[in-house]
Amino acid sequence: MALILPVKGIHPKLGNDCFIAENSTIVGDVVIGDNCSVWFNTVIRGDVNYIRIGNNSNIQDGAVIHCTYLKAGTTIGNNVSIGHNALVHGCVLHDHVLVGMGAIVMDNAIVNEYCIIAAGAIILENTVCESGYLYAGIPARKIKPITSEQKELLEKLPHNYIMYSKWFTQEGE
Repeated sequence: MALILPVKGIHPKLGNDCFIAENSTIVGDVVIGDNCSVWFNTVIRGDVNYIRIGNNSNIQDGAVIHCTYLKAGTTIGNNVSIGHNALVHGCVLHDHVLVGMGAIVMDNAIVNEYCIIAAGAIILENTVCESGYLYAGIPARKIKPITSEQKELLEKLPHNYIMYSKWFTQEGE
């Protein structure tokens, strides 16, 4: 069973029809929407500030979601995919965002809707990512507008993860 613990009397709140992997950790002031998935070895640590995750979002294997004490909570919108081993810290991710594998998004950054943060990219503190663009590099910079295929991926990927999570929660399907 996943490690789900209160911190200072504040318990995580999970929405309906969520998949929470057995070895994931969710603690403190965390609110997760409906139809979300939290995959293996993921840590969502709302101990020093709040974390809010919208509906249909997926936090993939080994990702870490955290925040900064008294300064920066973390808000993740609807239909967001956070890739394997990504770090999302004290920032805002709007709807239909993909944070690639191993990417880092730092405090007070704002990633607007329909953005892709490339694998391994680092979004520095206070960066504002313009809607509809791919960001890549260290530090990350705006590379080019996303294509119609990439926009379609941003809309489809969260629903794929809802389907994948059902494989673990509905026997024999």
